[in-house]
Amino acid sequence: MTPPLGIFRNKRVLVTGDTGFKGSWLAYWLHYLGANVHGFSHPPERDCDHFNVLGLARHIHHTDGEIRDYSQVREFMETTRPEFIFHLAAQPLVRKSFREPKLTMDTNIGGTVNVLEAVRFTPSVKVLVTITSDKCYRNKEWCWGYRESDELGGKDPYSASKAAAEIVYSAYQDSFFAGRPQFGAASVRAGNVIGGGDWSTDRIVPDCIRALQSGKPIVLRNPQATRPWQHVLEPLSGYLLLASRLYEDPAQFRGSYNFGPDSREIHTVEEVARALISVWGSGGIKIARNESDPPEAGLLHLNCDKAHHALGWYPRWNFAKTVERTAQWYKSVKEGTDAVALTRRQIIEYMESSP
Repeated sequence: MTPPLGIFRNKRVLVTGDTGFKGSWLAYWLHYLGANVHGFSHPPERDCDHFNVLGLARHIHHTDGEIRDYSQVREFMETTRPEFIFHLAAQPLVRKSFREPKLTMDTNIGGTVNVLEAVRFTPSVKVLVTITSDKCYRNKEWCWGYRESDELGGKDPYSASKAAAEIVYSAYQDSFFAGRPQFGAASVRAGNVIGGGDWSTDRIVPDCIRALQSGKPIVLRNPQATRPWQHVLEPLSGYLLLASRLYEDPAQFRGSYNFGPDSREIHTVEEVARALISVWGSGGIKIARNESDPPEAGLLHLNCDKAHHALGWYPRWNFAKTVERTAQWYKSVKEGTDAVALTRRQIIEYMESSP
């Protein structure tokens, strides 16, 4: 990994959503880099969640909190005085957004407003990275990747909430942050991430692993849907690199960035399931379309030229290695391998890989 990541050593870093899948991987990686990590989030939902199996509460300073409560967010920032903030706290599930649209909007839009507003009054903050989603783009099902300047929007509550969060971020950037000395902010958008320790419902890899562990066939609703699959460490490496650049030169690197795999690494849901079965060593697939299911995007991927040229960021693991390392994590932990050692080993392996 590039030398700039040494910048996090002994820095106070806040990760909102640290109990989530991406947040727990990021918080542990920052801990490994020597940062003084503070987390603010709901408690983890399941005993088997990555945060819990890592015992992450022993490695970082975690506080249970509500991102929708501005007073809590501001008080937490005033107390911890972070220098870096990675804002990941969100309602991250598309299908849940149909069941609970208000919760989704309040969390993804209102929570982002609360973080941005609190940052206004926290002078210790030097860098803010706001994480949204590739679904912030108005999906036109076209065959080329979306650029950072493309139209935002969403037909479903989740996508709309992420597009709105981007608009809110942009307004705060232009209205309050652009003239703030030695402060750098950016928003980042990544596609579907997979990796060990994710047990969320209605996500392809956790659903597959649950089926494989129980000896049941994997049920696919939309097997030919394509996604820009990448290991969770891929976009996280981009967030960390971007944050280090913002710390060094806020004016040059502020803005929005996409982080996704090479266009040749885009695969269907069925290909992911079959690759997981191959690594696992057993399993089958059952196609079960349901007309009552909420609509899903069929084709969506990102153009990452800006990250390539401005940051020198490139993905390191191809699709085969991404699925292999993901399946190996679940299988190894199930067989008794220590999750902390395995997570650390995969981070080190990734850092030592070449793009």
